[in-house]
Amino acid sequence: CLASSELEKKASDAERASIKYKQVEYMLEHVGESFEGAITGVTEWGIYVEEKETKCEGMIKVKDLGDDFFQLDEKTYTIKGEKTGKKFTLGDSVKFKVVSADMERRVLDYALV
Repeated sequence: CLASSELEKKASDAERASIKYKQVEYMLEHVGESFEGAITGVTEWGIYVEEKETKCEGMIKVKDLGDDFFQLDEKTYTIKGEKTGKKFTLGDSVKFKVVSADMERRVLDYALV
């Protein structure tokens, strides 16, 4: 059972890695373009956004959210600006552009539009 479970986990990890690779490869051709998406994750270092059509997920870093100090509220999955009161919550719709697509690291960087 243990060997089977370990092989299943490796297969699942390989599947996720290949999907992410194809997402980054696709978005590489769309750097600079704007899309609609939804916030799928909120952390103290940024928000994860998933593009509505292709489900390509990338990150908008906290430093790129604006000239404010943003704090994470883990209970409500919200990042809120201290000065502006601007909030970003799990599930919010956002418009973003693709800033970079790093094939080597398999990372997509987005910015709010």
